[in-house]
Amino acid sequence: MSKTTNHQKILKMIQFTFLLALVIVLQVVGTFIKIGPLPISLVLIPIVVGAFILGIKEGALLGLAFGVVTTVMGINGTDPFSHYLFQQNAVAFIGICLVKATAAGLVAAVVYKALNGAFKNRFKTLSTVLASVTAPIVNTGIFVVGMLLFYFNDMSPDNAFFGGGFATMSGPVEVVFLGLAGFNFVGEFLVNLIISPALVRIIDTVKKKYSR
Repeated sequence: MSKTTNHQKILKMIQFTFLLALVIVLQVVGTFIKIGPLPISLVLIPIVVGAFILGIKEGALLGLAFGVVTTVMGINGTDPFSHYLFQQNAVAFIGICLVKATAAGLVAAVVYKALNGAFKNRFKTLSTVLASVTAPIVNTGIFVVGMLLFYFNDMSPDNAFFGGGFATMSGPVEVVFLGLAGFNFVGEFLVNLIISPALVRIIDTVKKKYSR
């Protein structure tokens, strides 16, 4: 193994470890930053960065780590809404957490790689913006599907858990799309969209610095 190859592997491992730690910290801290009953997933930012810089496998693993932390916080009651879902249907809760988080990192990495291939590594800003916003779309999309499939009856507007906050809504579909996912999705979408140009600079700087 050449020194260059060994150096690249060590660098990749360090980058992955740093991003993994950031995923854990942001997910724990982000639990207390909410729009409505759900926290904004600031953790999607390091997942997307890892997906772009390190690759598809690493993007999926960082997403999986996000899902594991979310699951643990739901089980131990750190996040009340997640804990409520766990109490109603533990298997569905764990499955939704792991699938949506892993898919967010995986899809972002695949889209980024596909766009760079299609554009022949030109228009990187556009590729990064488009790939970045896929993470919140996938994350929220799978959450919504999971809520409707496994928690439909628990999403009633008059559910005591919501404390009357959704009393004006017409039914479970409106609760899920507007009450739970709506504002949260907009927040995640805008955060990723705004930070996308910065991600391009980070990626280019890192690659140029360590490809010498």
